[in-house]
Amino acid sequence: MPRFTKGELEIMRILWKHGELKPAEIHERFPRKIKNSSLRSYLTILLEKGHLLRRRVGKAFLYRAKTRRDSTFRTMLRDLTRVCCDGSVETLLCQLIQIENLSEEDLLELKRLSQQGAPPTDPPKKGENEP
Repeated sequence: MPRFTKGELEIMRILWKHGELKPAEIHERFPRKIKNSSLRSYLTILLEKGHLLRRRVGKAFLYRAKTRRDSTFRTMLRDLTRVCCDGSVETLLCQLIQIENLSEEDLLELKRLSQQGAPPTDPPKKGENEP
């Protein structure tokens, strides 16, 4: 079951978005200031937990995500539903609809998706165009 600290999740998001990277490339993309030693500690922990794969190319190591983004999304969503909504998906959905002030168009799209089948598990955030 994928569970991550904030720093671990930041690294995973970088690797999900950009694929295989060297530590220096991860460091460049890290969303906040971080010491190289802290970044390498995160990489070591993620490797030990089985969330990353590492391969050597010459003198450098390349890292890529082993744990899938959609798997992490599902686990985090289940945890959120269990902890904050007493396990009720209906409560979660109602809260999201109220908090996000969904438009009539958004609600119609949700209805269409619910009739069509399971919605995508990796939706882009508002303003993002990435998958």
